[in-house]
Amino acid sequence: QTFEERIVVGLQAMDSKVVQSASRQVTLTLIEPDTTRELGQIDAFLSAHGGAGVQHLAFLTKDITTAVRTVADRGARFLTTPPAYYDTLTDRVGDVGAPVPTLRELNILADRDSSGAMLQIFTESRHPRRTLFYELIDRRGARTFGSNNIKALYEAVERQRPLSDAPGPAPST
Repeated sequence: QTFEERIVVGLQAMDSKVVQSASRQVTLTLIEPDTTRELGQIDAFLSAHGGAGVQHLAFLTKDITTAVRTVADRGARFLTTPPAYYDTLTDRVGDVGAPVPTLRELNILADRDSSGAMLQIFTESRHPRRTLFYELIDRRGARTFGSNNIKALYEAVERQRPLSDAPGPAPST
């Protein structure tokens, strides 16, 4: 186990534990909803999936802006991020090695830990039950999963869920 945290979003909460292989080539994030709080996206996933399972797969890239454009050109659709997210991005995380206007244009999230920055984005789900989606992640020194980005994913899914009542990321409008 390399990391652990509790994430609270509104009336919902979840516990997250990160485990990693000795080679650091395989990392798994295990998330459990707090059943004493309001039902949320993780609960919806468990219900639609019929129990625990893989909610998303992350692919590491060294150039997220090129990767997002390439994958989008091949038909992937990504979750959108409210424009206001980027208004205070530099104040919140400092320089992340990519221009904020480009991050805004591509809807890429940014976070920082004590080792560096991390950029990431999540696809819409194309799975019939909407229980699987993908992530692109660009680690620029960051070693953790970024509390703010885990929360941002949860909030992004929650923003989209009322549009479709689906457990996974919904199509953007």
